Amino acid sequence: MNKSKVWQLLAVCIASLATPLLVNAQQSAQQPAKNAAPPPPELQKLEEGEAPAVTIRKPGVGPAEITQKREQGKVTEVKVTSGGSTYYVKPQSQAGALQPSDSPVRGAQWQVKEFDLGQKAHKPGEAVQTDGDAGLPPPTVSPDKK
Repeated sequence: MNKSKVWQLLAVCIASLATPLLVNAQQSAQQPAKNAAPPPPELQKLEEGEAPAVTIRKPGVGPAEITQKREQGKVTEVKVTSGGSTYYVKPQSQAGALQPSDSPVRGAQWQVKEFDLGQKAHKPGEAVQTDGDAGLPPPTVSPDKK
């Protein structure tokens, strides 16, 4: 090894041994200052305020609208409308007898959107044409004359 590398290695070793001693000396000088901290201020008791005049209710706490559809005395579908959501609960098997291994209901089906695919959108004031009038033009509605 070169003499310059030996001196560099020796300098690094001395610096690494001296660093913890210097840090420890600084910490011991600062600790008495930490113990002399002033006591915390005394807490003040606050008076109890008035109760709020607002009543907060959770959404959907109100009564839910439940509609059951029955065929031959058996419930075939239950529709529950609560708040802004609607879901349906149906039995697992519609036609056969319920076996002990079958679960009595399947998961609820949520109504997300409802589309009216068979009807055209009508403008206000426009008469609606029925299937019996399919060959005739729709009648016109005249505005009221005053």
